[in-house]
Amino acid sequence: MVARPFAGLAAECELVALREFVPAATAPLPLRDAAGGRAMVLATVLPVAAAGLVRSDGTGLVGLQVQSRSGDVSRDLARAVRWALTAQPGNALPAVGPESPEGPEGPDTERLQDLLDVDAPLEITLHEDFSWWLAGDEEPSGDVALSLERANAAILPTARIEADGVDAAYWVDARGKAHLRWVRPEPEERLLAALARLSAGGALDLGDGSRYAGSFRAHGLLVPVWDLDPELHAREWADPAAAFATRLDTALSSLDQQPLTDAERRALQGLRGRQLTIR
Repeated sequence: MVARPFAGLAAECELVALREFVPAATAPLPLRDAAGGRAMVLATVLPVAAAGLVRSDGTGLVGLQVQSRSGDVSRDLARAVRWALTAQPGNALPAVGPESPEGPEGPDTERLQDLLDVDAPLEITLHEDFSWWLAGDEEPSGDVALSLERANAAILPTARIEADGVDAAYWVDARGKAHLRWVRPEPEERLLAALARLSAGGALDLGDGSRYAGSFRAHGLLVPVWDLDPELHAREWADPAAAFATRLDTALSSLDQQPLTDAERRALQGLRGRQLTIR
């Protein structure tokens, strides 16, 4: 079984989404005890994929999408948070892990869950570019300027689906194609069985202009993916996603009373063949 580094956090699915496929987003970190009152922000990616930095205004940022890591994502993030709480403005932490020469203070077994209010929601803000790397009217220079230019050129339009019963679902315009990726909290086999029940009943898509493409495995969670009509915007998928969430909840609830039929078991095998592990 794959370890789930964010297990126990209310926002576990959102954290997996931010780490794996959301390009530019930030969220204030609800720390239990912020040293010196410094504002701490979780970020998808920082300049040159750094583990952490402190902006000139004193705000600490910790990156999820980093250039190197150890085998324990949650511990790496805790170490980056500890570093950012005391580092001087303008400093950056290129990498963090068991071999980092500038490892931060704090117990080596400390994990992100030990520093946060684990029941607090993440207040996520998506950005159209990476100007938030800098404070106010600060002008980029050197490696930061080059990294900013490259990152802005590569960013894909992304939006969070806002609807009842829908969490950690993100629409992306992939330049001629569009997708919806939805990180789910359920155990993999139970979720696949529910999806198979919907598939056998012809209810696995999100409506006209959509097609179920398969799923990713990421950090112990399953991420169903749909291909979407690129002419439609994210807001037009809110109601279909909410309707699907209701269908999925019904299918999940039915599994204990109604074993899969032969047709549903065949659908399950097909769904297993359309999985890709990314972490």
